[in-house]
Amino acid sequence: MAKCDNCGKTTTFGHNRSFSLRATNRTFKPNLQKVTIVENGQKVQKTLCAKCIRSMVKSS
Repeated sequence: MAKCDNCGKTTTFGHNRSFSLRATNRTFKPNLQKVTIVENGQKVQKTLCAKCIRSMVKSS
């Protein structure tokens, strides 16, 4: 499923607005990537969004 394992960010929905302001449905998908991290001394593969990956790198 398209969901961040850390923050729970998922697909959100909104509208495309044309020049005539007609609203058509669209989706906003999070930038999810599979990353291997060390958790409690073990390597674990998780699906994280780019924002969570950046914050983990900055904190360590």
